[in-house]
Amino acid sequence: MSRSPVPASQQISLGQQIVASSSGALLTSLFMTPMDVVKTRLQTQIQPVAKGECFLFNNGLMEHLCTSCAEPAKDLRCEWFNRPGHFNGTLDAFVKITRTEGVRSLWSGLSPTIVSAIPQTVFYFTLYDNLHTRLRKTFTDGYIAPLLSGAGARSVAASVVSPLEMIRTKMQSEILSYKDILKAIRTSIKHEGYTMLWRGLTATLFRDVPFSAIYWIGYEDLKARTISYFNRKDTNFFISFMAGATSGTVATVITQPFDVVKTHKQVTIGRIGRKDMKKGKPVTTNKPMRVVMKQIVAQEGVGGLFTGLAPRIFKTSMACAIMIGTYEYLKLVFKRRNFAEN
Repeated sequence: MSRSPVPASQQISLGQQIVASSSGALLTSLFMTPMDVVKTRLQTQIQPVAKGECFLFNNGLMEHLCTSCAEPAKDLRCEWFNRPGHFNGTLDAFVKITRTEGVRSLWSGLSPTIVSAIPQTVFYFTLYDNLHTRLRKTFTDGYIAPLLSGAGARSVAASVVSPLEMIRTKMQSEILSYKDILKAIRTSIKHEGYTMLWRGLTATLFRDVPFSAIYWIGYEDLKARTISYFNRKDTNFFISFMAGATSGTVATVITQPFDVVKTHKQVTIGRIGRKDMKKGKPVTTNKPMRVVMKQIVAQEGVGGLFTGLAPRIFKTSMACAIMIGTYEYLKLVFKRRNFAEN
């Protein structure tokens, strides 16, 4: 692996790093949320709802929620569900969601995405840069520093923002209001404790830690090789964009099964039995990751673990490209500004 030039993070302030990473997170969220919504809807439409259960939220759109309810009551009518039918792929999902729910539905959960993405990205990228700066001085092998830095930074960041990630996933799997979200969370905490806020964290770590390690190894290597090939002293937006998209694609394919399991585990929040609806007793389940994975394989085959792969590849590769391209570009702008001022 080629050794990259001195990172710009060594030549800019912490505040400038925060501005660069938060700007990248904001742009990425605005551009890529529609793909994230479609990916989540494609995954959640195959998850069965047990007999006698339905979702707590009375403004969901998933067709199977009504048919699985036991003892339907007049005060809990199923007609309010807007039924777009089953989605037959990415393009079909885009068309049906837009036609039946409106264009704005493609940005479902944008607010919590931004609330989650900005602090997580600021923390994650700042931690990665500083870890990488230190570790690259210790390890001569160019692969070790990005591997350890990426895995370590992602582990900490994912644990910190896990509750916000769970809420974002739930909002995107159905049309929800903040009032409904808070009601579901309060009910679940009452019966399950605060640990329910980290439901799905194990699956998230299994997906995100390997993804981060693979991504940063690939990104740093591709960036360094491209800089060397063009005899440049530093990166630019195009180099970072292409390196980010390529390494993001590879990491996405490898970790896709864990993304499917993570989504299935997190959308169970708020599911309660029709008979227990008035009593407020949640019947949510917190099945181990391996159990959920086995159920998916049994019901859908091995291919079920790769549901939503196409939109996730596009979304993740583009998100990686936009994020790292913006981040590296702004770091260079700040570095040159600091150099000029000094």
